[in-house]
Amino acid sequence: MKRIIFATGNAGKMKEIRMILADLGAEILSMKEAGISIDIEENGSTYEENALIKARAVAACAKDDIVLADDSGLEIDYLNKEPGVYSARYMGEDTSYRVKNANLIGRLDGVPDEKRTARFVCAIAAVLPGERELTVRATIEGRIGYEERGEGGFGYDPIFYVPELGKTTAELTGEEKNLVSHRGKALQLMKEEIRKYEGTDCQ
Repeated sequence: MKRIIFATGNAGKMKEIRMILADLGAEILSMKEAGISIDIEENGSTYEENALIKARAVAACAKDDIVLADDSGLEIDYLNKEPGVYSARYMGEDTSYRVKNANLIGRLDGVPDEKRTARFVCAIAAVLPGERELTVRATIEGRIGYEERGEGGFGYDPIFYVPELGKTTAELTGEEKNLVSHRGKALQLMKEEIRKYEGTDCQ
């Protein structure tokens, strides 16, 4: 199988990706590990557009490899689906998630459980050799908690509570999170697309 390059420098994300795609039997590299260092401006208006912008930019430097990129975000219904597609840039890219999470909890002060509904959305784009492009999307539904809980995960995970599990996504083990998370589900969908492309069904 061809190498898979994932257009991210996020170590937490790469750990999840490697766990989920391990059974493809491909070498999975981050941009840095593949020796690709480019600045990519994510100026799309949807998750799919941003994921494709990243995947295309990296694929231009790696024409023989399978290039994947994702764009994900947190949509809070009470806040008109903010921060949404701007989740990574919310309050500035250099602002810590502890500060971002505290701000969102503060904006929901006094809002009852039933109105704290939210979802994580993940779109993954692939650019395959020959410039064939694919996108998939998946979500996980939950609500915004009242405080940060859990040491796992990253980003907004400590405030994203999943009622069916009774935990935030930061309180899940890596294996549990990969089964239910937006990125885990989207990666499973993309894994099937890559298997079809490779013409193999390695169960």
